[in-house]
Amino acid sequence: MFDLHARMSQPLKIGNVEIKSRVFQSPLSGVTDLVFRRLVRRYAPNSMTYTEMVQASSLKHLQDIPQIMEVDADEHPISIQLFDCRPDFLGEAAKLAVAEGSDTIDINMGCPVNKITRKGGGSSLLREPEVAESIVKAVANAVDVPVTVKTRIGWSDDEINILDFARRMQDAGAQMLTLHGRTRKQGYTGTARWDWIRRVKEILDVPVIANGDITSVESAVRCLEETGADGVMCSRGTLGYPFLVGEIDRFLKTGEMPEPVTFVDRLSCAKEHLQALWEYKGERGIQQSRKHMAWYCKGFPGAGALRDELSRIESVDRGCEIIDAAIERLLN
Repeated sequence: MFDLHARMSQPLKIGNVEIKSRVFQSPLSGVTDLVFRRLVRRYAPNSMTYTEMVQASSLKHLQDIPQIMEVDADEHPISIQLFDCRPDFLGEAAKLAVAEGSDTIDINMGCPVNKITRKGGGSSLLREPEVAESIVKAVANAVDVPVTVKTRIGWSDDEINILDFARRMQDAGAQMLTLHGRTRKQGYTGTARWDWIRRVKEILDVPVIANGDITSVESAVRCLEETGADGVMCSRGTLGYPFLVGEIDRFLKTGEMPEPVTFVDRLSCAKEHLQALWEYKGERGIQQSRKHMAWYCKGFPGAGALRDELSRIESVDRGCEIIDAAIERLLN
């Protein structure tokens, strides 16, 4: 354990970028907007966070940078994640992302969702390694910041090609690989196969970040010990729990287990999240807040009823009233 703490306390080099944390917040579609990232960064100020993924070709026809790419001026380290199957579009999109302040460019080659794979993006690139290589080369030639890749172990159990694919990405210019230990066919079901992450780590020279089933301090430690990875990336474990990245980071650096987050703490965070979404996005923020509120409402008496109420809120004031009442009940 001492060796793990010593290793995880050292900064991580991604090309010419140095990161003072080895715990990352995954890009999550419809989740990791500016509001959510601010909450995560409060507890993990040195961790790399990612925007929601942006389709490169969609930027070609826009006059203004979309809100999904907006980053705070002091929000570093930050990476804008792009997806597409056209190298030239991705190269141009990467230039826009760097202009917005992105410290690295991450290319999504792992999303399993049909509407993404049908367009030739996401995990469909596992079946098109030559295209994936061309993409990495085009982006690396277009920008001066490091290019990274997030992917999966393969398309299905019959098509696990990550060892060859990972080598190709490194040779094409990727300076870090984040590996989700599931196939595209698995989606988010079953168990992440960390043994494949270990195999990839053994053959690459660039940093390898482990992703999949990182839901607690204990699971992060177990994953790092089993894989030898250079860090971990938290994904669905942060839904309704933006404290997770900071908890893992603190433990890896100090060996100290975090104080438990109370249910009142979680609901107070939910209220702040709701208010911030309203201020940032207006009515659209209220609509988007409903799923977040559902994620916060777990594991305490009355959570189900509260989740049902918050899933139907129409205003920020009503949502705050409901949460305040729930906090009062928990305290009494």
